[in-house]
Amino acid sequence: MKLLFMGDIVGRSGRDALVAELPVLRRELALDFVVINGENAAGGFGITGAICDDIFDAGADVITLGNHSWDQREALVHIEREPRLIRPANYPAGTPGRGATLVEAASGARVLVVNALGRVFMEALDCPFEAVEKQIAACPLGEGADAIIVDMHAEATSEKMAMGHFCDGRVSLVVGTHSHVPTADAQVLPGGTAYQTDAGMCGDYNSVIGMEKDEPLNRFTTRIPSGRFQPALGPATLCGVFVETDAGGLATRIEPVRIGGRLKQVLPEV
Repeated sequence: MKLLFMGDIVGRSGRDALVAELPVLRRELALDFVVINGENAAGGFGITGAICDDIFDAGADVITLGNHSWDQREALVHIEREPRLIRPANYPAGTPGRGATLVEAASGARVLVVNALGRVFMEALDCPFEAVEKQIAACPLGEGADAIIVDMHAEATSEKMAMGHFCDGRVSLVVGTHSHVPTADAQVLPGGTAYQTDAGMCGDYNSVIGMEKDEPLNRFTTRIPSGRFQPALGPATLCGVFVETDAGGLATRIEPVRIGGRLKQVLPEV
């Protein structure tokens, strides 16, 4: 299978670029399945039902979230209606929505997508390793699923790397989100799981992790908030990873993806 995971969409710039480019990517890369992290899609904070629908209409199969899952209150309702929109699996029992979803690709292949939230320098949620273990044990690769993708939404690179090794040989891809900066460590781990510490963001990189620079700079230099964070509106770079799997669902290849905007362009050869 050919899989694409795109990192956190930040605001209108990232949304518009993704909606314009994703149909082209699906065609040119002959993609079987696409996952997008959308937790910053609505003005940099959360997601709405309308934005969710736009991303699906552009060609996404599943949207994952993160620590901003509930910043837009309507998400609490929309996530119950839309099984392809998932939040971290390690939220407490009773939280709206689901932390994993099994979706059938156009080819008929079954893809399990699991979302988890790190705990280092983040919210004190349930253990992400236990949450991921529960999901992949219930739907093992090669039995219940033809491919498994884990979005590890976390601050600490060590926690993301640990999740990669924890899942190695049992899932197709573990990819980090949240930091908004693409890392240079795309690799296939010894057991056959594709891994990258952070996919990067789909947003304007002439910014501070997707936000207009003035307010973050003011807070760093004075320690005094003077206004709200606002998403930067310049040309977006779309960042993510492209993965190919074998018949058993393990990775044979992972390549970074960077399209448009300010960063050096990288597009996998097909």
